[in-house]
Amino acid sequence: MCSASLRFGAWSLEFGVRSLGFVILKYLAHMKKMSLLLLTCVVILLSGCRESMQKSITTTDLVFTKEGELHLIKSISNDTIQSLDIEIADTDYDIQTGLMYRNSMQENQGMLFLFPEEATLSFYMKNTKIPLDIIYINKEHQIVDFKENTTPLSEESLPTAVPARYVLEINAGLSEKWGLDIGDRVVWE
Repeated sequence: MCSASLRFGAWSLEFGVRSLGFVILKYLAHMKKMSLLLLTCVVILLSGCRESMQKSITTTDLVFTKEGELHLIKSISNDTIQSLDIEIADTDYDIQTGLMYRNSMQENQGMLFLFPEEATLSFYMKNTKIPLDIIYINKEHQIVDFKENTTPLSEESLPTAVPARYVLEINAGLSEKWGLDIGDRVVWE
């Protein structure tokens, strides 16, 4: 009798463990379904937020602000080649951003960069959407180098061949169109 009841007890214990295991497995399967449902809801909510955030982002065009006038003067004849309205970049921020993010610039406009002393300077076209001519100017206000028809958005370094103190950016192709040469002078007010 003792032997039979032990077997019965072992069978009960075995049956109980199997039942408990089954219940745990069902619970885990249910939790997996709930986790997937919760994850799906989170993904849907986040994608909805992203779409609404994208719709609310607006950009404004940067507009030209005239801060002076610049005159390009032929060195041989002392004739004015061209006069431009200019924006002046003389702060660290203005020098770093320059004409970045602009969509266009008129033919009679340019940006003049003012540096505290003459040095070998280098520019690039990162985040600059419009092709430019970059004109390097020394402390005597003479053109010393050109980088013509630069490639928009390029991060290629465009260094001057000789030291310069000022840099003028104008629309690409204008240096050639106006017949600018090394030695021509630049004055501004």
